[in-house]
Amino acid sequence: MTQARSEHEIESKLYRSISEVSEMLDVRPHVLRYWETQFSMLRPRKNRAGNRVYRPEDLKVLFRIRELLYARRFTIEGARKKLLEERRDSPAQVELSFSDAERQMIIGEIKQDLQHLLLRLRDRGQAART
Repeated sequence: MTQARSEHEIESKLYRSISEVSEMLDVRPHVLRYWETQFSMLRPRKNRAGNRVYRPEDLKVLFRIRELLYARRFTIEGARKKLLEERRDSPAQVELSFSDAERQMIIGEIKQDLQHLLLRLRDRGQAART
């Protein structure tokens, strides 16, 4: 699998199941679950049914873990240290998190703003015709 292909695959879906990720990485699902216990930066969310769902950020970490362990032959401890070092050296990124209630409120406000805009545009269109 080429790097470009894996990057495209990573970004092509918002959420992936453990079986999809397992197939993409060519590792068994129990290996992914084990990696979760060994790498603190790997914390996939769980859906309402309690199943793991992997986001593109999780996949990037998993591809890097696989590369370190399998291609570069790092130990778990060595890979963990390398990832923490890389994270420390990279520019800080802030992830904004919204609760479902906040998300619904924001969506409602955007919808209301769009409805007001639509009414204003209709009024202008009618005024221009007269």
